[in-house]
Amino acid sequence: MDTPLSLEAALASFQALWSPRVVTRVNDYDVRIAKVHGEHLWHTHEDTDEFFLVLDGTLHIGLREPAGERTVRLDRGEVFTVPRGTEHRPYAPVPTSILMFEPTGTVSVGDRHEAIPDHVDATTGHPLEPPAGP
Repeated sequence: MDTPLSLEAALASFQALWSPRVVTRVNDYDVRIAKVHGEHLWHTHEDTDEFFLVLDGTLHIGLREPAGERTVRLDRGEVFTVPRGTEHRPYAPVPTSILMFEPTGTVSVGDRHEAIPDHVDATTGHPLEPPAGP
């Protein structure tokens, strides 16, 4: 990317939920944004951590860990990293915008997952659409 990008404008460029957009790349990582609301699905990324930053709204992340299940709540401006190999399920009780760092090519539903519901996009991230001209 050779020019600055407004995350606000990028988020305004699409409406789909649980369908991340790649806003830039850093080395071998995608920086992705997504609009989320309701439940994602339980899934695991075997070989990579998953970083979440809440841009607006609230995100809950259910975690299945050796000690049992727990839920992490993230509000605007808060970050959390799900360790590789940890089964997790994001859930947004209100419309929420998030930013994620993931290795390029990482599938949004992980390497192991439940059945994919219709409202979840199994993707490695979509490119942002260019802004509409005048």
